[in-house]
Amino acid sequence: MKRYKSTSGRQLIYDSYDTLLKSWKTDFEEKDIETSYGQTHVIAAGEPQNPPLLLFHGTADNSAMMWVYNIKELSERFYVVAVDAIGGSGKSEPNADYYKQFDQITWIDEILAGLGIQQTNICGVSYGAYLSYYYALERPSRVHKIVCLAGGIPSSQFEVMSRMMAAFLPEALFPTEKNCRKLLKKLSGPYYSRLEVNEILMKHWYYLLKYFNNRSMMQHKIQIHKDSELTILNDRVIFLIGQFDRLSNHSKAIKRLQDNKINYKIIKDAGHAINHEQSDVINKEIIEFLS
Repeated sequence: MKRYKSTSGRQLIYDSYDTLLKSWKTDFEEKDIETSYGQTHVIAAGEPQNPPLLLFHGTADNSAMMWVYNIKELSERFYVVAVDAIGGSGKSEPNADYYKQFDQITWIDEILAGLGIQQTNICGVSYGAYLSYYYALERPSRVHKIVCLAGGIPSSQFEVMSRMMAAFLPEALFPTEKNCRKLLKKLSGPYYSRLEVNEILMKHWYYLLKYFNNRSMMQHKIQIHKDSELTILNDRVIFLIGQFDRLSNHSKAIKRLQDNKINYKIIKDAGHAINHEQSDVINKEIIEFLS
């Protein structure tokens, strides 16, 4: 399966990815880690002797875009490793096995092995939030604490798909720059302009919508967990959810967190792009919880 709809589109994405990285305003190192499913690209920032913090982005984006407003502050406290999801729109390169038998837990095991990290904190956004708590459920001894941004713990596959379709359609089907801005406003709270004024970020997101083949991420399945499986998360996780997040802030999702006594906070005036819209608040929340 082709990850990009054209060779020229792929180049536009990669060039604007590099331009976004230049706007990070902090030192970083790009690395490629060999895994069973291909080469996984990561971006490391901060001092290696600091507590590690693994970062996972959402479905239709990548590390360069996701952490542009968070990386500087987080890397002052942690050894931050931002992972480009294999099969996603970043610089990770999947192999044939990825499309045949991808296993998320094995993949993360191999990333940590490649980094020489035994135990880590994890933070993820949207689908990355799922990856974060899922890995903690499967490998509790390897995870210290987890921060889940703009995510929840779904009760069914229907819940996941119906929310995604309502949020992203029809704009994502017709990826013009105008629809890109419409989608931003739809997904965000009142501070969407914090993304909209960043011309580099908006151009990159437009390229992702236009040229990236989202079906390449379909190997990243979401497993539905029973309440009885979630007790291990109680004191180790916090969910930070935007007040205007139509994917994560709905009565069924909040009730599931409450019923399982899982920590969460509703972040005022934020939507699904929570760590962009309210970056100062989110950086502070992450640092306080993990520290």
